Amino acid sequence: MSSVPPAQPAERTAHGRVWLITGASSGFGQAITEAAVTAGDTVVAAARRPEALDALAAAHPDRVIPVALDVTDPARISAVVAEVLLWYGRIDVLVNNAGRGLIGAVEESTDRELRDLMELHFFGPAALTRAVLPQMRHQGSGAVVQMSSMGGRFSFPGVGAYSATKFALEGLSEALAQEVAPFGIKVLVVEPGAFRTGFAGGGALQQSAAIPAYEETVGPVRSGLPGSDGKQPGDPAKAAAAILTALDAEHTPLRLVLGNDAVDGILGHLDAARAQALAWESIGRGTDFED
Repeated sequence: MSSVPPAQPAERTAHGRVWLITGASSGFGQAITEAAVTAGDTVVAAARRPEALDALAAAHPDRVIPVALDVTDPARISAVVAEVLLWYGRIDVLVNNAGRGLIGAVEESTDRELRDLMELHFFGPAALTRAVLPQMRHQGSGAVVQMSSMGGRFSFPGVGAYSATKFALEGLSEALAQEVAPFGIKVLVVEPGAFRTGFAGGGALQQSAAIPAYEETVGPVRSGLPGSDGKQPGDPAKAAAAILTALDAEHTPLRLVLGNDAVDGILGHLDAARAQALAWESIGRGTDFED
């Protein structure tokens, strides 16, 4: 479908919360859609190829509404949000989930690759967030879920471009959370590790043209990440359940780390960052003007 289908007036708010989820046809997006419907909510499930959601929509008539959306198209973003508000009167939860991976050393990554990934992971979610906020502020409630990654908290060889986009999204979201809290709006940044989604498989994972000099540092990622497809330890259904639990909590965290690998990696990174800051504390504190 290219637009949100008309609903009968009695149906517009008949089923709990109304969600708008991008990248809903697979992976985390599909898992969150299924969890939300199971919880009694209605999901406008956005995807570039919404026909991939036909089976799920058929299983949940008037509860899963597929809609075509490329999050890099600002005009389409405005149209979809306007249509959802027209037919359902509200958007209670926005999930910015659409995304893909890119492997390449910083020197290997082209300007076009960097810009395209930033459009998908940063400018698109920013535009969708801005589009839903006026209505959320008006109703005095709502939630914005930003699907980031453990790579949004720390980075490593071969994923610099990907991490840069997630770092940007997390910085925006940290400020956003403080700005919208007085209006009763929650912001949840989700930082998963390796989950059994389609992220690393098929044509979903793109790779920059290789420079032989980086074989030692980036080569293992080039082979290892695609090789992990279907073997990742994380269960997307459990991730979706954790996200709903966090949203329903009285004190929703700003960041939700999912997966043992992500928890271990982020805690280790935080410990190392603190140790380095303390090691150089005296130098840092010595750079102010003398009174």
